[in-house]
Formats: sequence, C-alpha cells, structure tokens
Amino acid sequence: MSIESYLHSLNTTLQTFAEQVQYFTGVALQSVVHFRTEFDTLTGDLQWQSPVEFTALQATLLKVLLVLLLGTGVLIAWSWSVYGQVITEKFVRPTAQGAFTPNLSMSKIKRYFSKKKEEAAFKLRIGRGMGEGHKLNAPKSEASTSGSRQSKFEAYVPPKRNELSNEARAAAAAALSRIDRKDSREFNTSLAAIKAQAKRELEAERRQKEELLSSASGSTSASSSTGGSSGENKNLACRGVFFRCPLIGEEVLPKKEWKIKIKEFLYQQLEAERGLTACLIIQNCNVKERADDCTATLTKYLENIIKNPEEEKFCKIRMTNKIFSDKVRYVDGALDVLHAAGFSEVQIDDEPFLLWSSEQMEEGLDLATLVDALKNSEPIHLELDRNIKVLLPSQARRVVLPDDFYRISPEEIKREQQLRAEAIESSQMLKTKAMREREEQRNLRMYRYSLVRVKFPNGLLIQGTFNVYEKIADVFEFVQSCLADETLEFNLIASSEGKFNEEDMEKTLYDCKLIPNVLLIFAVPAIPSSGAVDVNFLKEDLLMLVQSM
Repeated sequence: MSIESYLHSLNTTLQTFAEQVQYFTGVALQSVVHFRTEFDTLTGDLQWQSPVEFTALQATLLKVLLVLLLGTGVLIAWSWSVYGQVITEKFVRPTAQGAFTPNLSMSKIKRYFSKKKEEAAFKLRIGRGMGEGHKLNAPKSEASTSGSRQSKFEAYVPPKRNELSNEARAAAAAALSRIDRKDSREFNTSLAAIKAQAKRELEAERRQKEELLSSASGSTSASSSTGGSSGENKNLACRGVFFRCPLIGEEVLPKKEWKIKIKEFLYQQLEAERGLTACLIIQNCNVKERADDCTATLTKYLENIIKNPEEEKFCKIRMTNKIFSDKVRYVDGALDVLHAAGFSEVQIDDEPFLLWSSEQMEEGLDLATLVDALKNSEPIHLELDRNIKVLLPSQARRVVLPDDFYRISPEEIKREQQLRAEAIESSQMLKTKAMREREEQRNLRMYRYSLVRVKFPNGLLIQGTFNVYEKIADVFEFVQSCLADETLEFNLIASSEGKFNEEDMEKTLYDCKLIPNVLLIFAVPAIPSSGAVDVNFLKEDLLMLVQSM
C-alpha cells in the first residue's frame, strides 16, 4: 500500500467517525430537549429554576464540556471492544492470580514438556528425510579450522562472574604491591607475579628433569611413589564432579545434592500442576527399571479408559491386585498421576479400590495429555560443569582423581586389580596383543569422566571435567571460551595422538583413549614457541582462579 492511499484511507475513516459523533451528539441533544418539553407539560404550572444562574457563555461552555465527555466515553467503549481482550490477557489476568512463585514454577514444568514435544517432532521430521544429502566424494568447504568449529558446535559458556570495576582493580593492585613490599607469604594474584612464579617453576622443573636423567639410581623414584600414596587425599586434582540444572536454578552442585534438590522442587509443584509434575516424579525419584514398568502400566490403564470410557472394568482398579501392587502402588508419584486422572480411593466389599470419574479430573487436564506426558517424561537433565581451575606447573603434578570419576567404587577397583595381578603371577604366561587390548578396554570402562588439562607456553594450565563420551570438538570449544582472543587460530597436541585435525573433531575422548586424565599442549601456528612464552592467552578474570600454593 502506498503512502497516498494510506493517508486517504485514514482521512476517510476520521471523517466518517466525526460524522458519527456529530450525529450521535445531535440525537442526544434532541432527546434532552424532548425530555424537558415532556417534563414541563407534566408539571404544568410548577416551574423549576436552577439555583445557579448561567450566562450565555457559561451555558455554551457547559454544553461543549458535556459533548467532549460523551465523545470520550464513546471512544473508550469502542477501544475496549477492539483491544479489551488483549489488555485482559496481558495485564489483568496475571495479577489476578495472586501467587507469583507457583506460576513461575508451573511454567517451568510446562516448558519442559513443550520442549520434549518439539524434540519428538524434530526427530520425526528427520526420520522422514528432512534436509539435503551430500555426496561422499564432494569437495569439503575451505573454511578455517576454528571457523568450522564455531559453526558446527555450540561453544561452552562458563558460569557468569562479576566483573571488577576499574576502581576495584586499581585498589587490588595497590594492595598487592603493599603486601609484596612487606614480604608476606600470602599468594599474589597479580599478572606479573603469576608470570614470574610460572617461569621459576618451569626452570625448576627443567633442572629436576636433568638431574633425574643424570642420576643412575632409581631410589628417588621409589621414594617419591611411596610419598605420593601417603598424601593421596590432600593431592586430589579436584574436589569432585559438579553439575548445573537450568530448569531449577543456577547452582553448581554434585549429583547427589541435585537429586535431593530436584525431588524437593518437584514435590513443591504438586499442588499447582499435579498430573504433569507427578509424571516427572516417577522418572526422577525411582530406579529406572521400576519407573519404566510403572509408566507402561499407568499408560495402559489410561488408554483403556480413553478407548472404552463406559466399560466398568476399566474404570476401577483393585488396589490389592498383584500387578498394581508390584508396579504402581509403591512407586513415588504413581498415585498422584491416578488422582489427577480422576481416580479416587473407595471401599467396595471391604476392599480398597480406585474408582474413575470424569468429574474428578484435574482442571485443565485431559487423559490424552496425561498419557502423552507419561510417554515423554524423562529424568531432568543435568549439565556437566567444567569446574575450571587455573594451575601453576608445580600444582599440575597432582593427578589423583576423586571417587566420582569411577563407575565402580575404589575398593572394587583395587580388589579387581589385585585379583588380576594374582592370576597373572600364578599362570606366569605372556599376554598376547588381543589380551592386552581387552584388558585396556576393561580399564577404560571403569571411568565416567575425564580430567583434561591444557598447558600454555607460559607454563599456566587450565583444567576441566568432561564426560568420556564428549567429543574432541567440545574440548576445543572449552579452550576457546577461556582465551582472551576467541578468534585466535590454535591447535592442541596430545602425546599419544599428536595434533588433532578436522576428522578427529567427531571422535570422543573414549575413542582417543584420553581417559581418565590427559595433558594437552596449546600451540599457536602464527606465533613461534620462543615468543609465545611471554604471551598471556587466558582471559583476565580466569587468572583470578589461580590456585594458591
């Protein structure tokens, strides 16, 4: 639509509206005059006079005011008829409900199920052949290494930290300089002190290696191994494995604490959204096998009612039934699902039954939605937190892993290793290559997580926790998120794998055998190794995470 036609249409509309207002005002004034005439006729000789005398100008102004008020009322009525529903939905109804916290929590539950529906629809579209195919012999795109990584994968976003203001940084630098002059033993976190400490430790490490090479006796290594076992608990590489749960909050907690917090959160939402919340309770507060059996049984109950709502045998459940007792009755959240579906407990012939009635269903919930929620419910996902640490070279020697990294308990690992060693010693046989590979695979399967350390040319190291089935690309993105210049071209070098290329990006840490811990070397092709020693590649706020000695 052109501007001229739009202005013409607007002018026509305003003229029509003005004519309607004028007509309505004239009708209203005629009605008033007619009413006054009739009133005078009925009263006869009785003459009513206003206690206030108006001049001609005042009477005219009063008439104008009445016309304006009348026109404003007409405009308000017309606007409400057009925009009243939008105003009610956006401003009136949210405040009328009263309770803010339950609404927020309820939206989280509904958001969870809507996300699951979108994922299921997306998988269905993928299964039907959505997207373009590519030939195996088609040439690869000539994008840069880091650019391709950025386009394929979502970069790891570390937890937000409060940035220091310029005044706070200046005050911190002044305080650090005063502490340094007083020869205090407290750890200095200034950039110059960190660089100097890293250089000193690199030189000490180099001298120690030269001494070990020149030494012919192995007594030093034996004593160091015995000393390491005594301080095993003090030299843990990290305190454990930590997770985040975006659905509930931004805290970073171990998995055991998250299980308790998730259970408390779900039970708090039962009153607001009983049916949908109970479906999540089944999956998150019970063992997987028991939760799956309960879900299948409840789904069968509800689907029978949907297909045959008039059948009496489908509308009641005997609570002493073996299948119901074994798979439903004592599962957390199961009875809440049935109560939300319209079941209530009654006594029939001195036996407890659950009787279904459509009038007792939860408001705003139908059986089809509840069945869909049962099928789509899954344990609430926890995101593995990288637990970033910045280490000096002397601190990187501690590679003792906490118990959370293992699939089985440490006692079971030691017992298995001891039995295997005794079996080998008793048989006194040489192991073939296949036997060694099988044993190596058994050892790798003991671990759930891998501790990845990346060493920079200036001696500093960053440390992060990864799942053993995460990809090499995830490690690159983790390192990239820690760099001051995230567009910098870099590579990571492993002692076993060498440099990683594009084909390695889809491999997992388990495939590359980079578990339970690995040290990767950070290299920048554009900067020579001699010049990279004096370059700080990490972000300034990460340097504040340097662990004190």
